[in-house]
Amino acid sequence: MSTPSTSHTSAGSPGTDPLAALAALDGVPAAVDAVRAAVDRVYGHRVMRRRSAEVSAEAALRGARASAALAGADWGLEEVRRRTDFGADGEPRTVGAALRLNAEVGQLLGVWRQSPLRVLARLHVVAGGSDGESVGRPRLAGEGVEDEKLPHPASYGLPAADEVAARLEGLSELIVAGSQAPALVQAAVVHGELLALRPFTSYNALIARAAERLVLIGSGLDPKGICPAEVGHAELAEGYREALDGYLSATPAGVAAWIAHCGRAVELGARESAAVCEALQRGAA
Repeated sequence: MSTPSTSHTSAGSPGTDPLAALAALDGVPAAVDAVRAAVDRVYGHRVMRRRSAEVSAEAALRGARASAALAGADWGLEEVRRRTDFGADGEPRTVGAALRLNAEVGQLLGVWRQSPLRVLARLHVVAGGSDGESVGRPRLAGEGVEDEKLPHPASYGLPAADEVAARLEGLSELIVAGSQAPALVQAAVVHGELLALRPFTSYNALIARAAERLVLIGSGLDPKGICPAEVGHAELAEGYREALDGYLSATPAGVAAWIAHCGRAVELGARESAAVCEALQRGAA
């Protein structure tokens, strides 16, 4: 089995919709059902009727903090709240990039289904700033990737630029064509492909997690962005590498395990926001 975006057929039925076929893999339907139940629970909290904007803002902040932590900048939540020096090199720049990405996602929902490659380029600009010849475009032949804390096995090499271009185009075609696959499946594939390809010279992991967030919101599963999967990925950090290794193996069992991992991450993100709702209800936040 090749990774899902390496070949494309028109969407519409399981036989012609590669992502819908993934939804039938062993364990995936249960993961999809568990995610739906977790999301429904937090959306049903009484606080969401009056203060959903506050919960969404807190979820975006916590998601960005978690994504930055996975990228090697493990700051406490209160430190992220108080710091303003996000332009400085090193960890501050990583945290700033994560914050900017999560803030930008909501502005790109309308463009994603028509031009996903344009959105990915925009996310790289947002993460990296306007300086540098490589910002806002996939890497070219001969260009490497800045050292990033990525959940790859050490043996997994950097895909060549021509492979990156072909697989990005295949992923884009799948997104534009549309899929009947559950949102979790679509988000997991986008996340996995971007981690596998590392299409930019920098910030690939942050962009992959932001793109997963974008799909979960844009699909309607989590329209208010209150279930930050990044929080779950950080909590499951030890399993992140193993799960991605499964996706990179391109076997049905490996891909199913990756989708289930992403599902558990969304569940944990929903649990985080449920705790925020409880704190708001008690007047503690």
